[in-house]
Amino acid sequence: MSPVVDLTSDLIRFPSVSHRCNEDVAAFIQQRLDRLDFTTERVSYIDPAGVTKVSLVARRGEGVGGMAYFAHNDVVPVDDWQGPGSNDPFDPIIEGERLYGRGSCDMKGSLAAMLIAAESVTTTQQQAPLWIVVTADEETGFGGARNVVDQSQLYRQMVEQQPVAVIGEPTSLDIVHAHKGIDGFRLTSRGKAGHSSTRDGVNATLPMISMLQLLKSIYEQTQSDPTLQDSRFDPPDLSWNIGITGGGTAINVTPAKCQAWGSLRTMPGIDGSELVAQVQAKAAELGITFQRINGCGPMWIDSDAPFVREMVELTGAEKPKTVCYGTDAGIFSEFEQMVVCGPGDIAQAHTVDEWIDLQQLDRGVEVYQQVIQRWCCEPHPRRA
Repeated sequence: MSPVVDLTSDLIRFPSVSHRCNEDVAAFIQQRLDRLDFTTERVSYIDPAGVTKVSLVARRGEGVGGMAYFAHNDVVPVDDWQGPGSNDPFDPIIEGERLYGRGSCDMKGSLAAMLIAAESVTTTQQQAPLWIVVTADEETGFGGARNVVDQSQLYRQMVEQQPVAVIGEPTSLDIVHAHKGIDGFRLTSRGKAGHSSTRDGVNATLPMISMLQLLKSIYEQTQSDPTLQDSRFDPPDLSWNIGITGGGTAINVTPAKCQAWGSLRTMPGIDGSELVAQVQAKAAELGITFQRINGCGPMWIDSDAPFVREMVELTGAEKPKTVCYGTDAGIFSEFEQMVVCGPGDIAQAHTVDEWIDLQQLDRGVEVYQQVIQRWCCEPHPRRA
């Protein structure tokens, strides 16, 4: 196997599902960075569930500018893994031209490609720094990225120096210059349990029915109101999403609790805040608890920006594109020149048989080598 396949497989073997402590995989990555002469800062924090999480911010080389790469080391849960071989999603399997395993596509393959690419360049070859940031909790509210922004001294140095930035999420190595953000809220209605044959209980579901009617009305508005849409994205609307997570325990028990949630995909200039305000006001009217869920803002870099154009030329992509999902870029919004570009197809992310194409991994190494060479090793106008 090639070095990038070996390293991706090693990373997959860490079951770094977002709700778990990730100190082991972070330590493994830091060891690789240490061997490559990076100076690495650990950014540790305790998540809302009391679990220790670790993000890494690393720098190699002197000077200003350079290039920064961003990844995350957490993966989504696996409920019913259906990949080939064993039933263990953290046992990497190669079948044909595919590497299967949770995190192979999103996004341990990309991280492995960058680490292998970094091995091909020595510190003495660099004229500007190479930065690598690996966050925790990207899949569950971007907690790692938020803590890096708030706590990391190296990150503040990076922002001051304004390197070009690459978010390594899977794009099939196309160049993404813009993506949507995500916002959300949780709703909880409380009543009193009782036998359903009596009037002793207070049904928590009844006020939620009125709330759901409002949520449905807002959804219909987002589908028809052109002021809430942006044709540069597909789909062009806010993707207003509604879910119900609880509303009773048995048919002979009056429901004491009912929960629902909503989410929306924000766009530049269209954040849906007035719609969320309607929900919050209605919740107060109905006695329903409203709780905001941390998300991230959208990313937008002009498609004709110099860095975007250069990345399109370097990768051979047809043209820069927009996508409907979000990334850590919504938190790392202080960078003036940024794209999303990584190996793997987003269609394989979060699936029950997640995989990444082996050729994409090899090509990812090549692209990242070229990016490092271009912005860290060659004279560049931004550093003149």
